[in-house]
Amino acid sequence: MRPLQNASPVAQTSKSADLSRLGSGERDCLSGARARPVGLSERERASQSRISQSADYSPFPCSADSEVGDTAGWETCATRLGRSIRMIVRLFLLRIVYVLILLIGAAANAEEQTSYNFNFGSQPSHGAISVSPNDLYSTNTGYGFETNTMVMAGNGCVTSTNAFYFSARLPEGNYRVTVTLGDKSASSATTIKAESRRLMLYHIQTKPGKFVKRTFIVNLRQPEIAGGGVVHLKLREKTDEWWDWDDKLTLEFNDTNPCIRALSIEKADVPTVYILGDSTVCDQSFEPWNSWGQMLPVFFKPQIAIANHAESGETVADSLAGNRFKKVFSLMKPGDYLFVQFGHNDMKSKKPNALEQYQSDLKQVVEETRAKGGTPVLVTSMERKAGIDGPTLEGYPEAMRQVAQQEHCALIDLNAMSLPFYKALGTNLDKAFVDGTHHNNYGSYEFAQCVVDGIKEDHLPLAKYIVNDFKTFDPAHPDPVDTFYMPASPRRSIVKPLGN
Repeated sequence: MRPLQNASPVAQTSKSADLSRLGSGERDCLSGARARPVGLSERERASQSRISQSADYSPFPCSADSEVGDTAGWETCATRLGRSIRMIVRLFLLRIVYVLILLIGAAANAEEQTSYNFNFGSQPSHGAISVSPNDLYSTNTGYGFETNTMVMAGNGCVTSTNAFYFSARLPEGNYRVTVTLGDKSASSATTIKAESRRLMLYHIQTKPGKFVKRTFIVNLRQPEIAGGGVVHLKLREKTDEWWDWDDKLTLEFNDTNPCIRALSIEKADVPTVYILGDSTVCDQSFEPWNSWGQMLPVFFKPQIAIANHAESGETVADSLAGNRFKKVFSLMKPGDYLFVQFGHNDMKSKKPNALEQYQSDLKQVVEETRAKGGTPVLVTSMERKAGIDGPTLEGYPEAMRQVAQQEHCALIDLNAMSLPFYKALGTNLDKAFVDGTHHNNYGSYEFAQCVVDGIKEDHLPLAKYIVNDFKTFDPAHPDPVDTFYMPASPRRSIVKPLGN
């Protein structure tokens, strides 16, 4: 509000008297003098000094130097005040714009890419990303060959004399992967494994100039749990097994002259078969170790996903405490399945009530699976190699059978199937094992067939997704071990899995 134009002499005298009662610092402030800032750093003092020296800025735009009757002085004061307000508004608006830019960037990052279309041929393909042998994986592009890969250009494809890896960054979920395989001028045979050696396609052969297209489903997972929490990963899962938990889909192309011509990836809304168990079930990262869970995908059509959450050294109680079941239940939808095989490590417990606790934990898992609309399937543990001479798992397989009966739950008796399988191998028994507990590619491939046959025998609705060329499997008449062929992956280790 503008002051009155004609102030009385009494008011003037009163004003002077009021000033005389103030301290020197207060008088300086009212008279427009710059009081020395108190409690400021040297940088802040210098900053304020620079501002104060500006002709357009005063910390007290309406100072005592402007006489009460000085209209021009007060107009100047109002002008300066307006400029100060405009400056503050501009700074405020700039801050809002900055925050909006950050929010927009975060939203863009949240909308992660969930589909790709790659072309590995020499001729560009409309709408596809052209990939050359020199395109190594980069966080900038989000795709490329892994650094331990040696590839070269074939005739209309990318190929190698060794196995090679290609990755694409993707969020958690199920993905439909379609590959075009073959070479214009050479024969090829391609086996594809995903993540930590999950078998997707087996020995797909093409003649020179012929190309084939195949599709499969890959499940990707990350440790974070929706709604809060995280899977308690072991050290080896954060290093050697990280491909099972990272933010990429990694494909291994293997076999004799493996050739990739085109690759497309898209999100897939399909039922999921979850698996939880121990080292005889999980994805083993290194040759020569292998488990039936990582062989299972090759036996199913591209209409269902296999999500193997099993881990070496686990008991059912460990996986409950380590949030592995919690992770699965956070993802499970009606129509999904949960296969559970524990026993090898559980039977090592010395607690007097260990067997009872094992059954109680299994019942809890069955109940929670059903509450999510899923179908629980209990799988008894196969015997160790020494089981051919007598039981090695004490009463745990029978304890699981009892739970299945009490809970009216589907059961695949892998323990019962393992004995005729071992006896059929005879002197070749060692050729199914790496040590006394863990299997190699041959042993795990045969046990995967036992599981698939168990699905059919139990008449589970899941059976409709089994590939057409699988008819039945009799463990007493396994595939000949001497003619079995599986291209070995490059990564090898003599370190035994946990829980040996």
